[in-house]
Amino acid sequence: MKQNSSNLNSVEKAIAILQAFQADHPVWGVRELAARLGFSPATVQRILQTLKLHGFVEQDDQTRQYRLGSVYYRFIAVLESDQPLPRAARSFMQALLEATRETVHLNVIDGTDRVCIDHMESPQELKAIMPIGNRSPLHAGASAKCLLAFSSAAFIERYLGRPGLETLTDQTVTDAVGLKKELDRIRRQGYAASLGERIAGLGALSAPVLDYRGSLLAAISLALPEIRYRDPIHRKFCIAALLKATRDFSKHMGYSG
Repeated sequence: MKQNSSNLNSVEKAIAILQAFQADHPVWGVRELAARLGFSPATVQRILQTLKLHGFVEQDDQTRQYRLGSVYYRFIAVLESDQPLPRAARSFMQALLEATRETVHLNVIDGTDRVCIDHMESPQELKAIMPIGNRSPLHAGASAKCLLAFSSAAFIERYLGRPGLETLTDQTVTDAVGLKKELDRIRRQGYAASLGERIAGLGALSAPVLDYRGSLLAAISLALPEIRYRDPIHRKFCIAALLKATRDFSKHMGYSG
């Protein structure tokens, strides 16, 4: 998205440049990035060189393109030590991983998105991946819809009232009436399930974590390849294990309902 560069200071321009590095576009050339952001190539080059000096970006010697640098790994331990929710979730996620051997991830709401804040990867060769920081809109996929379903009624109404809900695959539900019925069903059964709503071939199961007031804290989810998701015995086992993990975690966080 192009920026109005005349209204941005140098720090804001540097932040805009860093935010342009996403999973679907991890590498940028100077001119391409300048055109994307609406900055001059000279400005982008100057800022990238400063970021490179401090390890925030790296430059390929052959292509001269930039990608994020290794400095971010230094912050992971800091984030983990300062984030009580992922820290509290680890034992419950580990038990779920050992029981199901499927990828486990912890998700919260950030604005109108679901964001993954922790994960444990399946040990199986064929597995689904859910990297930390992965985002999706709150109407696409089990993890997102679980979070939305257990949010406040006012939040749900505001979200469903947004125009033009994004279609990610041909399985994504974007009709507000249909979504509201599905959210009601998710609340009744206590978990959400989806197949191919966000990524074709990816199945997911998700259940909420509640605090002492019964308010939503997060959602713990399982990501499964379609072939194992479609196995009714395995899926039933995964749902039972997931519900046990989230009940135990919710109890640990003070929920008594």
